[in-house]
Amino acid sequence: MSVKPMLHPRNQHREGYDFDRLIEASPELAAFTTKNPRGQVTINFQDAVAVRMLNRALLRAYYGIDFWDIPATFLCPPIPGRVDYIHYLADLLAESNGQKIPRGPDIKALDIGTGASLVYPLTGQNEYGWEFTGVDIDPASIRSAREICQRNGLNIRLRRQINPEDIFKGVIGPDDIFHVTLCNPPFHASLAQAEAGTRRKWRNLGKGHSAALNFGGQNAELWCPGGEIGFIARMIEQSVVFAEQCLWFTCLVSKKDNLKPLSRLLKKARVAESRVVEMAQGQKTSRFMAWTFYPERQRSL
Repeated sequence: MSVKPMLHPRNQHREGYDFDRLIEASPELAAFTTKNPRGQVTINFQDAVAVRMLNRALLRAYYGIDFWDIPATFLCPPIPGRVDYIHYLADLLAESNGQKIPRGPDIKALDIGTGASLVYPLTGQNEYGWEFTGVDIDPASIRSAREICQRNGLNIRLRRQINPEDIFKGVIGPDDIFHVTLCNPPFHASLAQAEAGTRRKWRNLGKGHSAALNFGGQNAELWCPGGEIGFIARMIEQSVVFAEQCLWFTCLVSKKDNLKPLSRLLKKARVAESRVVEMAQGQKTSRFMAWTFYPERQRSL
């Protein structure tokens, strides 16, 4: 297997999928494997069940998660790209820790929109031992996440967001302090936009047409009024109220064109510092925005 230098250096999946290791951990994955034109073992990524089996094997083989499952139609996120975000957040926090990667439960992370899969807390807790709080507005997602925690004996706090207009209010208590927030926001402004995006992606990948949403997904996972830019704009505006309770606010930004207007909103919010961190994953480049209200001299962990 050839190294994928674009993934983070600490990403365990830089060399691609080790199907021997994955099938040893989850023998049921073998039934879903096939060979690509180059004779390499792979799966059909248009098959939702195959993708779910791949994720289950990855979480078991690399992150010690014995039980993992999600409702059939819920978002099944690609593990390598998701864990890359965690590694770059660790680098961000290291800047306030004498360039040493911070580990252990003293580091508090808040995952906004944790989803039924709970993928960020599962991978982040295993990689760095941080204490995670997962938040979601969907009760079915919270139930799924809670079952994953209980079946694996994990200590991950889960909180339901009752008001869809609120992002931090109602889930950050008066005594809560977080070192970092993370979020994979809804990308689209409507179901029709989400379906069109999926069809476009499959065409670009040369996979033809597919009626299924890529990797599945429910309403709150894929679209919301105002789409990605509307969601992140609310996040920036509302972060001001919680400026002293979080060191770094961060959020993925899928659309590069959204960076300029969001940067203007950050300036208006009078943050102490903001930045964009790019993450190259395969043929795709993703990124997250990070901002803090703390001056540099006050950021030590």
